[in-house]
Amino acid sequence: MTRPRVLIVNADDWGLTAGVSRGILHACRHGIVTSTTLLVTRPPDPALLEELRGSGLAVGLHLNLTLGAPVSAAARLPSLVDGEGRFIRDARAVAERVKVDEARIEWGAQIDAFRRIMGGFPTHLDSHHHVGGHEPLLELMVFFARALKVPMRAQDAPVRQAARKAGVRTPDHFVGESGPEPYWSRERVLEQLRALPEGVSEFMTHPGYYNEELAYSRYGKQRETELAGLTDPAAREVVAREGIRLATFANL
Repeated sequence: MTRPRVLIVNADDWGLTAGVSRGILHACRHGIVTSTTLLVTRPPDPALLEELRGSGLAVGLHLNLTLGAPVSAAARLPSLVDGEGRFIRDARAVAERVKVDEARIEWGAQIDAFRRIMGGFPTHLDSHHHVGGHEPLLELMVFFARALKVPMRAQDAPVRQAARKAGVRTPDHFVGESGPEPYWSRERVLEQLRALPEGVSEFMTHPGYYNEELAYSRYGKQRETELAGLTDPAAREVVAREGIRLATFANL
């Protein structure tokens, strides 16, 4: 018996910049994005936050240990920050030097910050730069997902296995990347939709509008190409024609 094809289209990095946040909201209203994940380590724009709350987007938490400054006092997190009290941008380097108790303090603080901002728990957990996919942080991310009774992203088979072994819900398939070239071009969106396997898939996406706030990022201007690809009318046409059900992590 064939299983239905279900698709979660998650836009990472809500709150990174105003342009990214506006782009994600646009991709929800006019495209196939169904879910986003909020960065709580930067103060959100109040007006955009009100739009997010009323948008219908499912909102998860983008756990962060690799960008900017922590929510907790940096002095409490010496294994997680550099001499200026900021996170280290290399996810593998973070995992190699981290003290798990310090990461537990910071991620717990980020969960509390999310609850203050959104008024409830996240729909799911994932992590910036996939830092939560590296041990010992993977075990900690599974712990928090299980404690909150929410699903989590599984960007590869080992993460999926670890989550499901602990009874944490996660999609069957994952597609998405970021690099020198924009990932979700119109052509790739349509190609991946047509080839979507049975079961639940997550597309990890990074739509947004580029401005000088993103000049530091290696994945800046590429976000506008993703935004165009995810909002192209042909994408919704393929979803309808192929009988794909758009969903969120809350539907798992």
